[in-house]
Amino acid sequence: MAAKKQESNSKPKKRNRNPDANANPDSSSSKKPKLVSSKPKNKPVEKVFKPFKKTFGKVKSQSGEEKKTPLSKRERRIHAKELTEARKKRRKQHYTLEQELARLWEKMRQRNIAKEERSKIITEAIQKMKGKIPEIASSHVSSRVLQTCVKYCSQTERDAVFDELKPHFLTFASNKYAIHLVTKMLDNASKKQLAEFISPLRGHVASLLRHTVGSVVIEHAYQLGNATQKQELLMELYSTELQLFKDLAMIKESRLVDVISKLNLQKGSVSRHMTSVIQPILEKGIVDHTIIHKVLIEYLSIADKTSAAEIIQQLSGPLLVRMIHTRDGSRIGILCVKHGSAKERKKIVKGLKGTVGKTAHFQYGSLVLACIVSTVDDTKLVAKTVIRELQTILKELVLDKNGRRPLLQLLNPNCTRYFSPDEMASLSLSISSLNAMQGELEVNRETKSLKDEESSDKDNSGRDVTMAEADGSASSETLQLVEGSKKDPSIRRQELLVGSGLAKNLIDMCTENAEELLRSNFGKEVLYEAATGGSGGILQQTLGDELNALHEAIASVAAESKSEGSEKEHVLENFHSSRTIRKLVLDNPAFAATLWKKALSGKCEQWAQGHSSKVICAFLESSDAMVSKLAKEELQPLINRGILKLPEKKQPANEV
Repeated sequence: MAAKKQESNSKPKKRNRNPDANANPDSSSSKKPKLVSSKPKNKPVEKVFKPFKKTFGKVKSQSGEEKKTPLSKRERRIHAKELTEARKKRRKQHYTLEQELARLWEKMRQRNIAKEERSKIITEAIQKMKGKIPEIASSHVSSRVLQTCVKYCSQTERDAVFDELKPHFLTFASNKYAIHLVTKMLDNASKKQLAEFISPLRGHVASLLRHTVGSVVIEHAYQLGNATQKQELLMELYSTELQLFKDLAMIKESRLVDVISKLNLQKGSVSRHMTSVIQPILEKGIVDHTIIHKVLIEYLSIADKTSAAEIIQQLSGPLLVRMIHTRDGSRIGILCVKHGSAKERKKIVKGLKGTVGKTAHFQYGSLVLACIVSTVDDTKLVAKTVIRELQTILKELVLDKNGRRPLLQLLNPNCTRYFSPDEMASLSLSISSLNAMQGELEVNRETKSLKDEESSDKDNSGRDVTMAEADGSASSETLQLVEGSKKDPSIRRQELLVGSGLAKNLIDMCTENAEELLRSNFGKEVLYEAATGGSGGILQQTLGDELNALHEAIASVAAESKSEGSEKEHVLENFHSSRTIRKLVLDNPAFAATLWKKALSGKCEQWAQGHSSKVICAFLESSDAMVSKLAKEELQPLINRGILKLPEKKQPANEV
């Protein structure tokens, strides 16, 4: 049957004949049937090549007849240009005006033009555009002219342009050319004008944030607005009620948790609304703006474990690298590192490849790197991607305020001397819903392991801390370690510092640049941590010889003779370097002995005044008996003669 159908389909269909044709065969209205072609129907028709037609001009001969002569290349170009101009004039309503404005723009945008002449040209341009600004603002030519006019014009002229554009701000906010004019207007707007611009955005914030161009306008308005205006833009993204009723959005509470409790909103409804707002934004990859970072960090504070895990999964990778340059963006990065799975952490670390050095120089990006080196268990991946890039610019990082932080986090983790309270709070952040889930897993795991076998005292103490953390009675630092990783922190530090070769390269760099680092406000702290062997003496076991060489280098710099005519201060008299050397004497007896033998023995009297006296007194203030005994014989006569004065609270009781 199928074969018969195919045969019937392959046969050409006959045209229906007119029934009157059989009745009247002699009728002239009958048509001959078309012959069926034997060629297949689906064969492509070959196009006949048509040669280029030459343009001819009309020339009158002597007899008065017109003859066509071919035009030259130059004449053809002129003719084509005339046709193009005519076509543009028909298509664009204000084409002639735009051409005039472009000529004026070439004059007004010059740098070496006088202010009076520029003002005159700008006034002329604004007069030509008056009443037509909304119609021409979307043009790529007129938009540039308007930007220059708004930048250099008087306040009266700027207000006139603003009033003319005000009804159309929402339309221009999503136009790829007019957006630059809108942002320029916002930069030069008064407080009243800024409020008049933000007001029409109400009800359109979420839709504009999903737009690649419109999101730039929302971000610009968010950056320029005051606290109330920022809150007004954010509230619309939290809930439908806050979007519809303006009075509800005028509350003082800024945190989403407080807003929900204050207005008695349903947490599930708020979460669903925010999910519908956030998901399209993340799918389009629009994650560079601070307002989006703020919304995400607030969303994670109320999201359930499934929603929070989905957000972390979406952000883990190259998207996160574009977010960690802001305060809230870095906090999101820290949360993704701490609560992400091993696969997601691998994506985050690989996404940083090639940008580690640049990220380390950012104030907030350095916090994310500090979190990675203290949380991620895959030390081979971290060493290959992060540590390797840091080693190529060690000196640059050590001398930079932000770049030294990942190094200091490895040498002395979570030290409050190097991280502010706000930064420490960022490093200890966690997502409550995921934290509760991880806490249950840790409790079950530890309970099972305790039942299986008895461990050593050290392991038992570690398990007690973990159980206490699950109950909420342990320290925040240890809780962070349990939330973020499973590996022993000391093992991770050992693998990243010593195993990767970072510590050796760091000590060698400090040895070569000891004097420069001592005088540096930021480098001295890395030098101190390296010279003391790191927290817990992690470097002393395997790099003892390198540390002794570093101590010798610092002592050699301090042993240089004091020259009165030199412009450069001696390291013992410099403020930063003298404090660092004094601290090393107090905290490291090995360095104190090296410094005394190489630089200070028999020369204490010339260093008994000024900043250098603090270094000398440190030998007597040291808690190590060998250090104080080493210097007491030479320093006691100086104290008795009144040349050297100890701090009052540090003076021994039997001395006056």
